[in-house]
Amino acid sequence: MKVKTIDIIALEWFDKANGNSYFAGNVTVNYGMKTEKTYPIPFQYGYGDQYQYAGMYILDDNKIINIPDRQRFAVWTYCKDNNILLRAVKQENCRKRELTDLTQCRKYN
Repeated sequence: MKVKTIDIIALEWFDKANGNSYFAGNVTVNYGMKTEKTYPIPFQYGYGDQYQYAGMYILDDNKIINIPDRQRFAVWTYCKDNNILLRAVKQENCRKRELTDLTQCRKYN
């Protein structure tokens, strides 16, 4: 499959009691095309742009894209070098229960 677009949508929850951030979401390849495919990003610890890396790693694990070296990998550079349109958005200040229901992420898509 030729990857033309990657959409990464995530929700973030901050655990005030322990001072940790968590996210969950969906990564969609070729949004709006016949070859569209969506993969869940499971609930996990992380903050900042980590949700983008998690989404890309899921695509790599499913052999949709090929990341040769995860230690030297940059999301935006990879997409630019491979002529892929990347759209990434994270909704902050969500509730924990919203992250466990991945269907919530679709409303931001």
